[in-house]
Amino acid sequence: MHKQTAEAWKGGKMYLIYLVGASKSFFLAAMILTYMLTGTLDFSRGGMFGGIDASTMLTAIYVLYIAGLAKAAIMPFHSWLPAAMVAPTPVSALLHAVAVVKVGVFSILRIILDVFGVDLMQQLYLGIGTAIVASVTLVWASTYALAQDNLKIRLAYSTVSQLSYVILGAALLTPAAMAGGIIHVANHAFSKITLFFCAGAIYVAAHKTLVSELSGLAKKMPYTMAAFTIGSLSMIGVPLFAGFVTKWNIALGAIEAQQLIFVGVLLLSTVLNASYFLPIVYKAYFETAPATKDDEHIQEASPAIVVPIAITAAGTIAFGIYPDYFMQLIALTLG
Repeated sequence: MHKQTAEAWKGGKMYLIYLVGASKSFFLAAMILTYMLTGTLDFSRGGMFGGIDASTMLTAIYVLYIAGLAKAAIMPFHSWLPAAMVAPTPVSALLHAVAVVKVGVFSILRIILDVFGVDLMQQLYLGIGTAIVASVTLVWASTYALAQDNLKIRLAYSTVSQLSYVILGAALLTPAAMAGGIIHVANHAFSKITLFFCAGAIYVAAHKTLVSELSGLAKKMPYTMAAFTIGSLSMIGVPLFAGFVTKWNIALGAIEAQQLIFVGVLLLSTVLNASYFLPIVYKAYFETAPATKDDEHIQEASPAIVVPIAITAAGTIAFGIYPDYFMQLIALTLG
């Protein structure tokens, strides 16, 4: 809302309605019902509802929890995230990569593992239901990203899709899939903050916000576009980049769970990821922009902007090449 424009006010109001409204309407109700059934709100390894035979009530509580976590941007509670792209690019990067949305998916992980537990999730078929919703979000958001010419909004719909990898991994309820989902919290953070930093650098140095305006930009901003390419390849899931570790482990988990349809979902989402990221890279490297006076003065962003981009891009590669340490930590967490 910093710009005081109608669009900014609309985005701010939508943010408050979805996040505060969902929390008060659904999440609080779920917490009250949980306390009424268990007498506690303390997390418990393996779940809090052991010995409680009330499948309809427990299913309703689970739905309330998920609906109350609009921060995770799972459909149909996703619209606030693209609307929030009126925020400054550094704030957008924080919003997408580190802060709000990660709280949402982390909370869903805790609800699945430490409120309901794997056994109860399987017994009530909540895992498969959650996986289906996550899959729909994955595909739909990726499809919608294809139609966006505004770079930040395209990245926003990409985030809606990418967050669902975390939820899908958790919902498959197998160790490999859960590990893939959990590590994607970090993988997505490095990759997406790189992409948003690049979008900010492009705006500062070239005053461009649309994908259609990026033709030939790699010649004038080589470091920024190299980092953008790294972030894009990671989001697509190309080997040696962080996103591949996520998709590989979730695919293994889907096979372990004998749910091959979700391997198909991963493949389809990968094709869609490539369809909205690679055209940006192609346009920047291989198309020639019409000569204009404004573009004559475009040059690489200042080192104060480029250095942080290089650091996060390096992290994206490091997570892809050396994932073992992080996977071992996740294995210890999962027990």
